[in-house]
Amino acid sequence: MQLHLNPPLEPADAPRHAAAIVAAAADISGAALDYSPESILLVEDIVDGFRAEGVTGEDMAESLVAFGCYVGEILTRHHGGAWRHAPAATRPEAVPLVVELPDARECHPIDWVFGRLEFGTDVSIRDLYTAAGADSAFPHERTCE
Repeated sequence: MQLHLNPPLEPADAPRHAAAIVAAAADISGAALDYSPESILLVEDIVDGFRAEGVTGEDMAESLVAFGCYVGEILTRHHGGAWRHAPAATRPEAVPLVVELPDARECHPIDWVFGRLEFGTDVSIRDLYTAAGADSAFPHERTCE
């Protein structure tokens, strides 16, 4: 899916989008998103609710990006790394931001959230997060997608 945000999403924007979805989730459903790895299960539940309602990625693009930023913030807070622009040449269909981990692997938490909406429980954001944090002596053998 090609995502066109206005204004375009910048790496420095990700923490702000994450904080906004934390506040919105608390206001709308009372969900306590606390930047803990365990709270990824709440994100999955919320996205599963969107899926059950039949919404599409286009319908919920801003919220899904914000939830992806939230998951990415969990990555940066618990495993290090930083937000940066995704290389368009390698993934032209991807959301424009990735989290680059200290071992130079790229993680795509925004894509993970869109994938959960599209494919349901076949995409486990929690498992992707866990794999991202696993120590790897051979980072080239594992991707963070």
